[in-house]
Amino acid sequence: MRIIDEQYLRTPFFGSPQMTRWLREQKGELINHKRVERLMRQMGLVALNPGPHTSRKHPQHKVYPYLLRGLAINHPDQVWASDITYIPMYRGFFYLVVIMDWYSRYVLSWSLSNTLDPGFCLDALDNGFQISIPIIFNSDQGVQYTSDAFVQRLKNKDIAISMAAKGRCFDNILVERFWRSLKYEEVYLNEYTDGKEAYQGISNYLQFHNQEKPHRIHNGRTPEKVYYGMA
Repeated sequence: MRIIDEQYLRTPFFGSPQMTRWLREQKGELINHKRVERLMRQMGLVALNPGPHTSRKHPQHKVYPYLLRGLAINHPDQVWASDITYIPMYRGFFYLVVIMDWYSRYVLSWSLSNTLDPGFCLDALDNGFQISIPIIFNSDQGVQYTSDAFVQRLKNKDIAISMAAKGRCFDNILVERFWRSLKYEEVYLNEYTDGKEAYQGISNYLQFHNQEKPHRIHNGRTPEKVYYGMA
């Protein structure tokens, strides 16, 4: 699963057949397609021409239109974005959700879970609301974000709901880029042995990302300084 996760960051358009062939040819892994398919399903990874889609769509849940196409995003709290990713450990794994301010790249809140139950996404959303309220909330079409509880929380705050079109990973590209940085700069360098280590490592990295890591798009200012309007 760790190998699949690393390769998926490089080739998010790989479905289970392509991933199986790659594992056999490049890694010499004697593995069948059904096992790769099962592992990718467990990790929440689905190729969508192109792009990872960690949470799956519920056929009975309403899907909202994508609102960001052509929109000039020029101030904090105009758009928040959220996504879920797989976090490997020495034994087992967790899922991580973050909520990020699109303009500043500031990670407002996050949560870890050992299942894809919508509850941990609701926790992250509630924690984000302790800081501020966005105009638009953007996510994928996964069941966590289309659930009645999640949608109602957004509606209660009069937040416009935006969802990435199926098969368009670039509709949430900022969080996808953040996953790459988090995994190569923190997760893959540290083989977490338990949830406590994973939580502490990710917490430290997010503090670094928000408070220390300069971003070129904002002339080297950190996400925290941009979000809070600090000099």
